[in-house]
Amino acid sequence: MSDSPGSPDSAARERDAAESASAFAHPAVAPDATAAYGDHPDQVVDFYAPRDGRTAAPLVVLLHGGAWRAPYDRAHVSPLADFLARRGFAVANVEYRRGGEGQRAPGADPVAGRWPETFDDVAAALDAMPVLAARALPGADVRRIVVTGHSAGGHLALWAAARHVLPEGSSWRLPAPPPLRGVVALAPIADFAAAVRLGVCGGAVTQLLGGEAGDEDRAAHADPGVLLPTGIATAIVQGVDDIVVPQAVSEAYVDAAALAGETVGLTLLGGVGHFPLIDPAADACAVVAEEITQLAW
Repeated sequence: MSDSPGSPDSAARERDAAESASAFAHPAVAPDATAAYGDHPDQVVDFYAPRDGRTAAPLVVLLHGGAWRAPYDRAHVSPLADFLARRGFAVANVEYRRGGEGQRAPGADPVAGRWPETFDDVAAALDAMPVLAARALPGADVRRIVVTGHSAGGHLALWAAARHVLPEGSSWRLPAPPPLRGVVALAPIADFAAAVRLGVCGGAVTQLLGGEAGDEDRAAHADPGVLLPTGIATAIVQGVDDIVVPQAVSEAYVDAAALAGETVGLTLLGGVGHFPLIDPAADACAVVAEEITQLAW
């Protein structure tokens, strides 16, 4: 049954469309430097120097969203990278391999993610980051790294901070916690069970894990909701009116963390949907910058 004009569902979709249009209306901002962390064309990082010229600036590692699907690349968060650089941060905007256009049926969304390449890339980029940033941005303080990400990128940010609690034998597992000041996840796909139950992004989680047959085993290596506790300071920023990745997904992660004995900060923004969190024209973006500041400094 379709929604009638003016109904809450219809109004929510109209607001989401307007917020999306605003976030994507900003022209891409060219980086100050780009470096490769692998041989694939998507294995690159764009670097943005702090616009105030400061030295020893904290480094924000930014992981873009887009349901781990190929049409959405790092360009759409380059205005956010520039916004953070104008706030005095050094910024690393990471690209990674995603589900490709050639993997979909006619009329369907592209497949979400590439297993294991999406995770290979995030792990490799983070491992290489101190060296890459030191070369590309001499003013960056690689001892003060905060990882942030939006939506699917929020998932990857949480995952990157949890690699030391991955199952034994995982090729991505670290022997000790990564040297991060913290994580700020923006409307993240943070808990796979909740995301699947709510049908987030058209079944993207199931596609990321390779379909029903691979879900259970792969989820143990990929789901932030089971990779707890991390011992790393973590904050989530979530729009209350988000219909893309609903509040319940973030709350499920926060609850799971609490059960594991860990406190995760949750900042809920009323009247805010999914996209204002990455929109420099929106007040929500300033909240994001403040959350990063609290961890970085």
